[in-house]
Order: sequence, then C-alpha cells, then structure tokens
Amino acid sequence: MAEQKRIIVVGGGPVGMVTALACAQRGFAVTVLEAAQTVDTNPRAATTHPSTLEMIDSLGVIDEFIAAGLVARYFDFWDREKRELIARFDHDLLREDTKFPFVVQTEQHKLVNIIAAKLKTMSDVDVHFGVPVVDVEQDANGVTVTIDRDGVEEKLSGTFLVGADGGRSTVRKKLEIEFEGYTWPEQFLVLTTSFDFEKALGSSYRAYLADPKEWGNLFKVAGDDMKGRWRAVFPAPVDVPEEFVMSDEEAQRRLNRIFPLEDGATYPLLHKNIYRVHQRVAASFRRQRIFLAGDSSHVNNPIGGLGLNCGIHDALELANTLAEAADGNAERPVLDRYERRRRSLNIEFVQQQTVANKKRLEETDPAVRAQHLADLAATAADPARHRAFLLRTSLIDSVRKSQAIQ
Repeated sequence: MAEQKRIIVVGGGPVGMVTALACAQRGFAVTVLEAAQTVDTNPRAATTHPSTLEMIDSLGVIDEFIAAGLVARYFDFWDREKRELIARFDHDLLREDTKFPFVVQTEQHKLVNIIAAKLKTMSDVDVHFGVPVVDVEQDANGVTVTIDRDGVEEKLSGTFLVGADGGRSTVRKKLEIEFEGYTWPEQFLVLTTSFDFEKALGSSYRAYLADPKEWGNLFKVAGDDMKGRWRAVFPAPVDVPEEFVMSDEEAQRRLNRIFPLEDGATYPLLHKNIYRVHQRVAASFRRQRIFLAGDSSHVNNPIGGLGLNCGIHDALELANTLAEAADGNAERPVLDRYERRRRSLNIEFVQQQTVANKKRLEETDPAVRAQHLADLAATAADPARHRAFLLRTSLIDSVRKSQAIQ
C-alpha cells in the first residue's frame, strides 16, 4: 500500500473491534471511537457459530476466545409443557464442512477485550472510549467526523468510515437511512442464574423451549469467573408494569416452570434484564465512503444466536472489500459488492430464520405446534436433513452463498 489510508470505526463493541483488527491486519491505519466510557459487560450475545469461529481464527485470536468460553457440540429443542426433549442437534456432523464443528458460548465483551489487547500492540491503531461521534461528513477525498471529547468538539479525518455503533446508530441517522422493519409486541426478559440446568434437566448448553403459553431459551456461559452460569430468556408483555416483570417473585415463577424446585428452594439470581426486540434492516448499507455493519445495519430477535454472528460476518466482508479499494478510490465498483452480499443475505438468512425460530417456539395452534415439533424430531433423526439444518443455522450456507455474489 503506497500510502496508508485511515479507516474510522464508530463503535467499540464486538463488530467495531473485529472491523478494526481486520482492517489493521490488511494494512490500514485505524481509529476506533466508542461513546461509552468502558466496555459493555451486560449479558448480551454469547453464541458464536462455526462459520464465525473460522473468521475469528483468521484474526489470530481463536485460542484466547475459546479458552474464555464453553465449547458446545449440541443444542436442543424441548417441549416445555411436557419437559420432553424433542430433538438434539449435533454440530459434529459438520466436521467435513468446518474446522470448528461446534459453537462456543463466550460473552461478547470477552471478544472485545481480547481484540482490544491485540490492537494495543499494533502501530497506527487508536482506540478511544468516552468519545461520542456527533456528526459525520464526506466528500470526494474522505470522511470527517465531529467528536465530543470532554465537552469540546474536535474533527477527525479518514478515508472510509464504518458505522458499527448499534441499533440506535448515530452514523445511520446522520446519513438519513431508513431502518425498515418492525418491533415485536412483547419484550424479552433475561434472567441469569448459577443453577445447573444441564445437571437438573439434562439440557445441552443451548436449549430452545417450545410452549404456547410462555416459550423460553436456556444458554450456558462461562462467566468472568469461569464457574458457569445460565441465561434464561422469556417473553414479557409490554402492558404489565416492569417492576412486576422484573420482581424476584416473577423470576422465580418463570424459572420454576422450566424446572420446579423443591418446596422452599429458590433459584440464585445473578442478573436480570429486560429489553425491546426489533426485526429491522437498513435500507442501504453504504453511502459513498461510509458503511454500516452489525446492529447499525440490521437487528433481529436473538433466538438462534444469529445477530452478532452476522455482524462479525459484515466486519470481515467489509475489511476484505476495503482492502480491494486500498487506494481510497470510493468509485471502485467492488465497494458496491458489500451491500449486495450483506444486505440480501441478512434478509434471506438472519431475518427469516430468527422470525421462524420465534414462531416455532410460540405456536399456539395444537395441530401446527405438533407438526413443528414432529418436523424437528424427524430432521434430527435423518443424517442428511440434520446436516442441512446445521449448515443453515450455523450460517455456513450463508457464507457460501455470499461468496457467489459478485
């Protein structure tokens, strides 16, 4: 690269950090701007699929990443009403398709910290926390961001800009790009407990609980102490006061519906969170020199663990695309390929799949519900269908199809 070009990444979450590292490894100077003062450690995405593990491997941080989490070969679908295992899917069937025939349950802030440590060792990479971006501009020669540093506005310039600043993206809003889609009518409640559902229920580290009255999800993560903890996810009506939904009594009721404890026993509660859930995709992923990636360009319900994975796929695709325009020429046709690949595949794979996942779990019609569960059982029992199902859920199919789009 005759003249080193600078990439400005807005957002220091996992997608922003992956983008920064991938761009730095491809010869760009990089500046990361994160509005928050510190890395967000709230319980969020944790499931990393085989296709994404391959990308993390390409960044040179896979060993640290796996060591910080839990390897999960299997995932389950349960009939919650009957506490009956319907289907167990085995990623080992993908051993001829991927170097990583499993998922890794690793909290997303761990990936941020691992990459941040690596970025500190690299020249021409600057990472700034507590520096919100208040405006973005661009012209034929580059991009300029206005930042607020301790109440004083400054301007920084670069060649290209990546907006990886989340669902409420300042970058997307400044570009006036529509965020098309809808918000689900219910909220999602997340309860974290040290209770061992694997031991009590026989659950895999990932379990989806179908129930016409109150579906649920179970996920085991390592925790910062590596002692292990479980996240349980439930729907929460918006017309019920939040203080009731978030009460310890309600938390105990919900968890006891998964596995009832003996009289007088209670679940140890480590954390509670509630949030609104959206299915939205930006009308465009690019405006000249400015690109959107991760939640700034697409958000979805978390059933299936696809949102963050898709964001990391955005990051690697974008870094590779920018490397093909390393001279900084924003008119290069290859830059349009990023949107052709990432937007269409997000709609086809992630949006459709996460909506289908949710509807499968919450189905109320007895006949339709029975058919859904029977289909899952039949799929798991048939090796060819089992593997095909895993190729889609792990986003391996998505990656393969993406590479075919020119």
